[in-house]
Amino acid sequence: MVLIAAAVCTKAGKTIISRQFVEMTKARIEGLLGAFPKLIPAGTQHTFVETDSVRYVYQPLEKLYMLLITTKASNILEDLETLRLFARVIPEYCCSLDENQIADNAFNLIFAFDEIVALGYRESVNLTQIRTFVEMDSHDEKVYQAIRQTQEREAKNKMREKAKELHRQKMEAAKKGVKPAFGGSGGFGNSNPYTPVAPVVGDVANSNSEVKHQSTSSVKKSVATGRGMKLGGKSRDVESFVDQLKSEGENVTNANAQHKVSTGHKKAAVKVNEDEVYLRQEEKLVVQMGRDGGIQQFELSGLITLHISNEKWCRIRVQLDNQDTRGIQLQTHPNVDKELFRLRSQIGLKQPAKPFPLDTDVGVLKWRLQSSDESLVPLLINCWPSESGDGSCDVNIEYELTHSDLELADVNILIPLPMGCTPVVSECDGNYNHEPRRNHLVWSLPIVDSSNKTGSLEFSAPKAIPNDFFPLTVSFTSKSSYANIKVADVMLVDDESPVKHTVESVLFPDKYEIV
Repeated sequence: MVLIAAAVCTKAGKTIISRQFVEMTKARIEGLLGAFPKLIPAGTQHTFVETDSVRYVYQPLEKLYMLLITTKASNILEDLETLRLFARVIPEYCCSLDENQIADNAFNLIFAFDEIVALGYRESVNLTQIRTFVEMDSHDEKVYQAIRQTQEREAKNKMREKAKELHRQKMEAAKKGVKPAFGGSGGFGNSNPYTPVAPVVGDVANSNSEVKHQSTSSVKKSVATGRGMKLGGKSRDVESFVDQLKSEGENVTNANAQHKVSTGHKKAAVKVNEDEVYLRQEEKLVVQMGRDGGIQQFELSGLITLHISNEKWCRIRVQLDNQDTRGIQLQTHPNVDKELFRLRSQIGLKQPAKPFPLDTDVGVLKWRLQSSDESLVPLLINCWPSESGDGSCDVNIEYELTHSDLELADVNILIPLPMGCTPVVSECDGNYNHEPRRNHLVWSLPIVDSSNKTGSLEFSAPKAIPNDFFPLTVSFTSKSSYANIKVADVMLVDDESPVKHTVESVLFPDKYEIV
């Protein structure tokens, strides 16, 4: 096929956006678009109309038309398939199919059109690939952001150390009865060097004796006179830690001593407690399978991060329980003792006298697994659309949990639908929701585990073909470990006495598709 142009226009003939794919004058393309409304035959069901030189292939979108202009020698079946893809792209970027929404998202739509057609010829892409290309997800950008976040954390650590040094100098000057060189008595206008006025988070206040015994009247007096906060001290460390959490996109809640992490996939609440060592075990899955079976991509990546909020727990070791039998590749941090990990499955520093960093998320162990073995896929999805004689499709979808030791929560299977299609569901295990604006049917299951390892959904869709229902996208969360690697214990280096700790484990798909 040779595609001349793609456009979205009103039924009155007004062009909202238009993308030209071959060399042609502006007057010529405007003339072709202007002639289109006059050529539409009244009272017919045709979706194309021809002139002496070109063919118009169009599809109604509520009060609009999605229009393709092709040569007369173009294959009409390919034209219709391409038109259907163009029509599916528009709801991806527009909340509603009206003129204002199309105009507001014109640039994104044009970029998406360019991914479908190049130099007049259709590219072999699907809707998911178009979305990925337009978003332009850059590995270099991720590396830059990671480096920048590391530099920001280092700068905050240096600032905290400098604050402690200034506080130490002020305390020494106060003992000698000499005013410090860097400020008046008490520093920064605060007449009482021992009165910290800083926010505390949850249980941290319980271990800070200065804050615990501080009178309410002294706090009010300091605030009322407009005097600043004391640099250094434990309360200042807590404030810096809170600022660091906020700068990394985390919401801190003072009332219940926990903050909910807003980045990633539904991270659980993290208790900020000086008496605890916090470990987070995160695993991501990338799965891509063919609609007729067979695995195209499978990759598992995992990471254990360690966070210590009290310096008395910085010299520790973490005991792991590794029951993996699938050959997962493990890699420890360069500062971790590899021999200790190999012989005893313990994570400890090469220099036992050296502590782990304080108030910092440290990645201590990561793993990776790539395979083409279909048995490794935890949740198999089988989508079977069958065409009926009246132009509709009967669709049967079933899932099967192949790893009975996993418990998947909030499982959502997103099924694309043709433009304007209203599915009729005849059978459903779980719940379903039709999203007409996005042309999706969402099959939802609160829990998938060994008690409901299989389930099915059946529905019919009018005016559809089997390709309309792909790619399927799957999302879920799980507190189970796919790699069978668990944190068994945390102990001190000196006497191997146990240390109170919290472990959070999460498994989620980074991409899970049936194409």
